[in-house]
Amino acid sequence: MESTILAALWAAGTPLTPGQVQGAIGAELARTTVTTILSRLYEKGTVVRTRAGRGFAYTPTEDAPGLTARRMHSELRKQEDRSTVLARFVSQLTDEDEQLLRELLDGETT
Repeated sequence: MESTILAALWAAGTPLTPGQVQGAIGAELARTTVTTILSRLYEKGTVVRTRAGRGFAYTPTEDAPGLTARRMHSELRKQEDRSTVLARFVSQLTDEDEQLLRELLDGETT
């Protein structure tokens, strides 16, 4: 559900209230559920909020690639044996992703 709500916020490109998020994703979730998820995302630092009337409007703190990178860092920090985790991650990369990673580490691309 979090990813659906974040996708709606990214697509909007402007702060959205819980009601606006609900409208953007369809009526599959109650507004109170959307509000709860947005509050949790706020507590995680994934979104920021600004006053909008009596409630809040929410904006993502990062784009999708930035959020993915933050999640990857978070998972890596949880492990004592980071070397093994990184080795297994790299061993599962496609040839194209491995080449891209090499280029990034060598500073050849941005």
